[in-house]
Amino acid sequence: MLDSWLSIVSKYRLIAVIRAENVALGIKMAHAVAKGGVKLIEITWNSQQPLVLVKRLRKELPDCYIGVGTILSIKDLKNAIESGIQFAFSPHLSSELIDFAHSRDIPFIPGALSPTEIINAFNYGAKTVKVFPIKSMGGVDYLKNILAPTPHLKLIPTGGVRFDNAEDFIKNGAVGIGLATDLFPPDLLATEDWNAITLRAKEMQQKLENIEQ
Repeated sequence: MLDSWLSIVSKYRLIAVIRAENVALGIKMAHAVAKGGVKLIEITWNSQQPLVLVKRLRKELPDCYIGVGTILSIKDLKNAIESGIQFAFSPHLSSELIDFAHSRDIPFIPGALSPTEIINAFNYGAKTVKVFPIKSMGGVDYLKNILAPTPHLKLIPTGGVRFDNAEDFIKNGAVGIGLATDLFPPDLLATEDWNAITLRAKEMQQKLENIEQ
């Protein structure tokens, strides 16, 4: 999985980030976006029973790649790997977490924000880096400024990516993007309008896949 991670992200681009208050809701959210063609699904570690969610989704969605986010410690990473994850994100930079995951053939995507943190993440062996929270630094303009002198960097902006600007991030050099709230609007979740969420996911997935870089 480690060797193919970059090609997978480059192909599908959209990572659906699920933060669920209960397992049943998380399962429904994942199935809704998968039905819309989303292949990369991230379960945040602060969801209820994330290990149960991962195990269920690995069985129920064999055509998708199921990973976790918000990993902060080796203990959590070990448990996540044992549950069957195929990738892992964290909000911060840790060479220890990168080394541990990569030694087990699991892509680990650390969070970084400043140019120094981002470059250090790649020097530590990261294949891709999560730029988080991108909104706080100016969104697409910040991404463009980072990539201007270093266009070879493979970055995944999150934390401020919206339905109406996701395409701009890809067009300006992001290898992928993470979408959470804008993929699962609170009003649609409250009414469990899974068809609307599926259509929303399908629209975004197709838009991002059709962008030529």
